[in-house]
Parts: sequence; structure tokens; C-alpha cells
Amino acid sequence: MEPLGSARVDSWTWGVRMFKTRSQATAACRAGHVKVNGERAKSAQPVRVGDEVRVRSSGFDRVLVVAKIVTKRVGAPVAAECFVDMTPPPPPREEVALLPMRDRGAGRPTKRERREIDRLRAPEQPARYETDED
Repeated sequence: MEPLGSARVDSWTWGVRMFKTRSQATAACRAGHVKVNGERAKSAQPVRVGDEVRVRSSGFDRVLVVAKIVTKRVGAPVAAECFVDMTPPPPPREEVALLPMRDRGAGRPTKRERREIDRLRAPEQPARYETDED
């Protein structure tokens, strides 16, 4: 069997286990979550050895360099040999935890809570609310 020169990007990302199903890989390409060499990829775009593939999942990009072309789904040990993972390390938990989060099901914020959220998001801006100046 001769080595393949290229494969569809949706087939390759599914084959190396970035997505559970081929249809999820196709939908991710359609939504713009997959880029090949910095350009948005359609599902039929070919990938070749040496191409950089960025897959957006759960808010972070995975940066993969194609090392081997596969068109069928392969086992995890073989899939790990098909790409070089160039993904930067995730940010520290302290930076991620700085974003204010409301409890799920807490409803809409009150006026006071909304003002506090505004102050947290833009502390350098002056207050937008009028004051009594007599």
C-alpha cells in the first residue's frame, strides 16, 4: 500500500481522534472551528504532511502539525504518531478564575449586582450615574 499524499481535513481530524464522529468534524469545519495553515478550512480541503491544523474545542485552540496522513479512524497509539502537538500550555487557573461568574439558575442580576459587574469589567472608567451637585 503506497502512502497517501493528502486527505480531507474533516476525515483526518476524525481519524486522529480530535472528534468522536465524522459528522462532528464536518460541522466544526462548517462553523469555522478548524483552520489549516491559518486559513479557515472547508471540510473537503486537503491536508498534507507538514500542514498546521488548528482545532478550536472548549474555548481553546489545539495546534497540530500533520506528521502522517490517515483517512480511517485509527487507535489512540497510532493516532498520536500522526501529528505533533504544538498546543501552548493552558493559562494558569488564577487568570481564568478572575472572570465573575453567576450561579446557574440565579436569574437576572439586580440593579446593584449589575453595577458591581460593570465596575469589575471597567474599573478605570468614571461612574456613569448622576450625583447631586447643588
